[in-house]
Amino acid sequence: MRLFPIYTWNKGVRNFGLFRRKFINLPWAQGVILLVCVVVAMLLANLPFTRDIYHSILETDLSILFRGPDSDGFLFPKDMTVEAFINDVLMTVFFFTVGLEIRREMKCGELSSVRKALMPVIAAAGGVLMPAAIFFLVNNGTAAASGWGIPTATDIAFAVGILSILGDKVPVSLKIFLTALAIADDLIAILVVALFYGGSVNLPLLGIALILVVAVLIMNKLGEKRPAMYLIPAFVIWVLFYYSGIHSTMSGVIMAFLVPMTPRYSRAYFNRKRRQYIKRIHEYDRIDDGEVFPNGPQRHCLRRLSALSRETIPMSYRLEHLLGPWVNFLIMPLFALANAGVEIPDVSYFNVFHMDPSMGSVSMGIFLGLVLGKPLGIFIASFIAVKAHAGEMPAKASWKMLFAVACLGGIGFTMSIFVDTLSFGEQAPEITATLRDMGKVAVLMGSFCAAVLGSILINLIARIEGRKD
Repeated sequence: MRLFPIYTWNKGVRNFGLFRRKFINLPWAQGVILLVCVVVAMLLANLPFTRDIYHSILETDLSILFRGPDSDGFLFPKDMTVEAFINDVLMTVFFFTVGLEIRREMKCGELSSVRKALMPVIAAAGGVLMPAAIFFLVNNGTAAASGWGIPTATDIAFAVGILSILGDKVPVSLKIFLTALAIADDLIAILVVALFYGGSVNLPLLGIALILVVAVLIMNKLGEKRPAMYLIPAFVIWVLFYYSGIHSTMSGVIMAFLVPMTPRYSRAYFNRKRRQYIKRIHEYDRIDDGEVFPNGPQRHCLRRLSALSRETIPMSYRLEHLLGPWVNFLIMPLFALANAGVEIPDVSYFNVFHMDPSMGSVSMGIFLGLVLGKPLGIFIASFIAVKAHAGEMPAKASWKMLFAVACLGGIGFTMSIFVDTLSFGEQAPEITATLRDMGKVAVLMGSFCAAVLGSILINLIARIEGRKD
């Protein structure tokens, strides 16, 4: 009877671990967690008894003071609050994994050839230009004009998660098309952030960073495969980017393209050594030393087999597999908690069609850009690509269903909120804060409407086309 509570506890732990592993592998799990974090952040930022605590935590200084014997010392990194740590450090890891994913797709995935990549890349370009044009037309000449990049991105986690929930109502070819489009969209968003949303550039520091990048590239070409030889330069490049005015997260993308994609051991070497170790394991079975399998020599062979298998997988794939769960279920939820907490003083924040003569309407520009600009841009660009024979229509897909799926491209969320945190910096601080808060609310509303609109259209079109069949 005494063992019953322990047995129950152990069984509960095992069941929870099994549930956690199954939940993590669900395609919509990340979207659900992000949605919960958005709701929690909004509550923390607006409830009277949590508002001050929430903001004080985000504004906590994490810089380290280095004091010399004859000086006042200096802080490193400068201005490193909890919020900045999430946006500048943890998001660098996020962009690193995005870079690894883009590079993998360019090497052996949906972007690996001109024929495969052309259609989603053209569609992604249309899905960037149209929202940016709508935002510019709404806000040209106002304080909100610099936020044109906010409605140009697609959140792959939410979009693919909704497609997975909809099941076989969407052709597999369109699921692949939207995934490839979102990856190409991420690449364009990265370029937009790098080119248009950095600060004033410190050229000497940027020059040193570029020299170091070239050195790492040469090291890669010479066949260096040890992770430490890339981790140390990655940290130095991040510091140089952080102080040079180029947004520090871009260092993660650059390092992702420098990490080796070729394994340390070739297929022939792996097969030869594998056969040797397995042969030794069988030979050591004859040793009668009283030990159960595996005995000492066999354990050594198994360890060598494990190391051999690990080093036969390219470093980029190992890092993508290792970092994926941490990014999806820790870094992204923390980003949502830190950035979705918008303090809403009155209901006017929800009026996306309000226009101020001097400040413009960041809300209208973002909302229309996501809900109308994204699907129209993707659809029109795809139509032109197919008619001009520059791309192929996804198999077993109709134009109606393509437009419905394109509506899901209006789910901006992660990248849109990230660009929002970088926008409007040229304005007075109070105006910048207001525009960013209104922008975040518009991103959430626009993404929600795009998700609902896309889901409804997909269900309706699937039902109509099913009846025709």
